[in-house]
Parts: sequence; structure tokens; C-alpha cells
Amino acid sequence: MVKVTFTLDDATVAELRRAADRLRKPQSQVVREAIRDYATRVGKLSEEERVHLLKIFDTVVPAIQPRPARAVDAELGEIRAARRRWGRREPTRARDRSRHVRPR
Repeated sequence: MVKVTFTLDDATVAELRRAADRLRKPQSQVVREAIRDYATRVGKLSEEERVHLLKIFDTVVPAIQPRPARAVDAELGEIRAARRRWGRREPTRARDRSRHVRPR
């Protein structure tokens, strides 16, 4: 283990001491467990954020007009063709090696 020093406000220290007393664990163990728990939640949505995004989803999805698969496929084909027409002017190195012979 590595010994570290942190500066905490009085309210946080009081919470830490109460939690350690309640759990009958050393304060350092409570801090380790709290950090481990926090680290697993970092990057995940809070319940409030999740509910908000679900409400948006429930509003937006019904507004999407259904279209026949044939129309969707045609639009995707047009997009792909446009990308090929207006793509890179010169091949990338990977393409250069696989599709073209390099001049010597």
C-alpha cells in the first residue's frame, strides 16, 4: 500500500468518520471502497440523465416517418455514390499498396 495525504473539508471528514463507525471499518478502507465504487460509475448516466434521455427518445422515435426498405436502400446507395465521387483525390497509403503499382 501507498500512504497518501489529502486535504478534506470538515463536513467530508465528519461523513467519513460516521461511515467508518457505522460500518465498523477503518477510515482508509471506507475511502478505498468509496473510490472503487465511484470509479465503476464514472462515465455512466445518472438516473435523472437516463430518464431525461428516455423522454427525448420517446418523443423523437414516434415522429420518425416509416419508409419502405426499398426507399431507404435507394437513399443509402445515393449517399455512398456521392461519397465515392467526392472522396479523396489521391489514394491513401493502404489503398496505394493494395490497388496500385508504385512507380520505381
